[in-house]
Amino acid sequence: MAGPGGSSCGACKFLRRRCANECIFAPYFCYEQATNHFAAVHKVFGASNVSKLLLHLPLHCRSEAAVTMSYEALARMQDPIYGCVGHIFELEQQVASLVEEIEITAKQMASYAGEVHMENTINTLQFSLECNNMNVGNNHVNHSVTSLAHVNDTSANEAFITQINAQLPEINGFDNLFSTTFFDFVFEGPDPICTSNP
Repeated sequence: MAGPGGSSCGACKFLRRRCANECIFAPYFCYEQATNHFAAVHKVFGASNVSKLLLHLPLHCRSEAAVTMSYEALARMQDPIYGCVGHIFELEQQVASLVEEIEITAKQMASYAGEVHMENTINTLQFSLECNNMNVGNNHVNHSVTSLAHVNDTSANEAFITQINAQLPEINGFDNLFSTTFFDFVFEGPDPICTSNP
């Protein structure tokens, strides 16, 4: 199998050979950077070993195997000692650092939430105390107004009674007016003053 447009695949280009129709590398090394990637694969694993490995794998697993070998070969070119393991270790360190940062951030958020809750509780208590103080003050004012109204009513009643007593004249000799009974008047006769001729 030749590459797109009848050209050779990246592996055959690197090996400088004609790409046959049954080329084992053509389906997996026919992209733009295939030649450079196969060069790393050939240097690390060897072209014959790669071809044997691909032939022994099921057809549906060969694509993932080619990608894996290319990734491992490129990592070995960058880090000959650890290869992709060094990259994996670096990623694990980044994950551990991010997890630690997440835990610290979660603690800070929990602490902040606790402070906000405490502040809200304090504000609620202060508001309740202020409401209670206002109720006590209103009750005191109402009691004072009631007492003042009672005092004013008492004072008004006393003033009214004093005014009535001042307006009513004192009747002197009221008891003497009726000291003489009707029978005494009849039997003794009328007052000489009243019967005297003018």
